Amino acid sequence: MIRLRRYWGATPAAETVAAIDLGSNSFHMIVARPQGTELTVVDRLREMVRLAAGLDDRRRLDAAAQRRALECLERFGQRLRDMPAGSVRAVGTNTLRSAHNASEFLDAAEQALGHPIEIISGVEEARLIYLGVAHSTPGNTKPRLVMDIGGGSTELIVGRGFEPQRMESLYMGCVSMSQRHFPDGSITAKRWQRALLSARQELEPIETTFRHPAWDEAVGASGTIRAVRSVVQAAGWSSAGISRDSLQRLAETMLKAGHVDKLKLAELSAERAPVFPGGVAVLLAAFEALGIEQMRVSDGALREGLLYDLLGRIRHEDVRNRSVESLAGRYHIDADQAARVAQTAADCLAQVSEAWQLDGKEPAQWLQWAARLHEVGLDIAHSQYHKHGGYILENADLPGFSRQEQRVLARMVRLHRRKFAMDVIKELPADWRQPITYLTTLLRLSAVLHRSRSPTPLPALRLKAGDRRLKLTFPSGWLNEHPLTRADLEQESSYLKSARIELDFE
Repeated sequence: MIRLRRYWGATPAAETVAAIDLGSNSFHMIVARPQGTELTVVDRLREMVRLAAGLDDRRRLDAAAQRRALECLERFGQRLRDMPAGSVRAVGTNTLRSAHNASEFLDAAEQALGHPIEIISGVEEARLIYLGVAHSTPGNTKPRLVMDIGGGSTELIVGRGFEPQRMESLYMGCVSMSQRHFPDGSITAKRWQRALLSARQELEPIETTFRHPAWDEAVGASGTIRAVRSVVQAAGWSSAGISRDSLQRLAETMLKAGHVDKLKLAELSAERAPVFPGGVAVLLAAFEALGIEQMRVSDGALREGLLYDLLGRIRHEDVRNRSVESLAGRYHIDADQAARVAQTAADCLAQVSEAWQLDGKEPAQWLQWAARLHEVGLDIAHSQYHKHGGYILENADLPGFSRQEQRVLARMVRLHRRKFAMDVIKELPADWRQPITYLTTLLRLSAVLHRSRSPTPLPALRLKAGDRRLKLTFPSGWLNEHPLTRADLEQESSYLKSARIELDFE
């Protein structure tokens, strides 16, 4: 696993930023320079990797698919070799979400690329796609539908301006649909109807929410939809974007051809052809289900969204902060208590950051998020609320957070009280374990010191750290005046022994 120090690297000056999309069909990389609020693209690379085609019956990536992916990432890594930590975001989508051996693959993939790789949820993918489209199309305050057909999933978003309002990720894409309904490339009327029906079934639960007139215009993004636009315009079936009539004519032409090898369509590449029928079936089903008559096509999508999201983090406009505040409000967290714990945690971190190598913005940010959300499980039940909180954070839709990030935050909250279960820490990659143990220890200590929930400020505390040791010093006589705090600290000292951390106080 790539070292955590690289993941927690210093915020770059943002002279150049890059985004990599490890899609189910293709891997894409885009490199750009920020200029004001816009980005100037300086390089693009794309390779057809067909990652989804390498999933076996046990949902494991086979050796051939992994080899193709790693060779591609090594080439991308050569281009990114001199870019500093924090200036590159790489994300895996549907295939890596579902592959049972994704963790093992990511170890090698991160070494090949030289930068961390996150796996994002379908809804987070939808948010980033919408962000990329919104920045790549003319300003419009009217509601719009954005659709992106990937290799293994299809994202649908309705939003206004730069803000998505409703997002869905459906488990169908050009690769998965083509493998399921056109495995040998044969395109028959029976297979075509089955593919359309299968896509309509996936769309059925969201038809009412996403159907026109919930939006004023439809915008498509990414490879499948761009390929369809190129084909129908080259054939003269549509003068702008994709019309429903042009899509119907494309379907009829494919049926007449009868096989992907016999498709004679200008602008359809040989590498796209094997997965084209499944993508067209998904698109036509969406036109029918959602009442789409005309769709224009955006040049921006997930990669551009990643860049703008990264730029927001660099410029201290991190959407993850909004997600934390939103979740705190949804679960009725006691904001005053959370603020008290967060402030004490920050004060403690400032005193031990050098000794425990937790310096920089990122460790402080993680500790603040965990402190703000450490009581999120109370809205379910007081008993075992730390476990409820861990479950919520691992499984909720948290815009801006990757799956790995949610897992880390969930474990910090899960371990903020009672037994320090090291088996929970061991579920994290090896390089995360010690720093997260240290940060969780500071969170636990801060929660213990505010267990009374009193608004009275704590006295000035001195905290000294060594190798898996903490010494907490109070003003003379303070602990004698607060016997409950002493008892709480004695209990906490016992709990921390399972984490092999020695806590002394006086």
